Amino acid sequence: MHIEISIPAQTLTLFDDSGKQLSHYAVSTAANGVGCVKDSGCTPLGSHIIRAKIGADVPENTVFRGRRPTGEIFTPELKEQFPERDWILTRILWLSGTEPGKNRLGNVDTMQRYIYIHGSPEATAFGAPGSHGCVRMRNADLIALFDQVPVGTTVNIHDQAPQDQKRLNQLQNDQQTEARGVEGQSIPHGVND
Repeated sequence: MHIEISIPAQTLTLFDDSGKQLSHYAVSTAANGVGCVKDSGCTPLGSHIIRAKIGADVPENTVFRGRRPTGEIFTPELKEQFPERDWILTRILWLSGTEPGKNRLGNVDTMQRYIYIHGSPEATAFGAPGSHGCVRMRNADLIALFDQVPVGTTVNIHDQAPQDQKRLNQLQNDQQTEARGVEGQSIPHGVND
């Protein structure tokens, strides 16, 4: 499995190991654009993995704070009560960068920045930037994605134009083939844990 997130297209696409597209979703990335620096409010670029999956089996619209369910279920009335909250709902796929100095370690560490793929209120403008750095998804879409991907799934976040997507997908397929190694032996990816 592999996920591609396109900043210009505001989409998330899930591929199987052979490169076949399994699903395609509209998302919302950072209103501040792209960037990897801590406290920038930007969506980080580059190669990532899903480090943790949080919220399996909680009800849709469960509200999370600090990666823990609050006991609340999102409603328009709750939104009116807390209009400034950044709503993290339903499930969390916590991302970790794999490129030291770009999106891992120091002041550019995606995981330490708490960058997630997470659910959002249905009124969110999907297909347009609007988050504080995370990748927002419709709750039903996130549940479907969450149920398909294991921890360790690779995630590439890029700012290439949509016409370059096919070339990027082929490049990713080639990299995955190389990573499988000769005669099926796995080659370490160099992720320092």
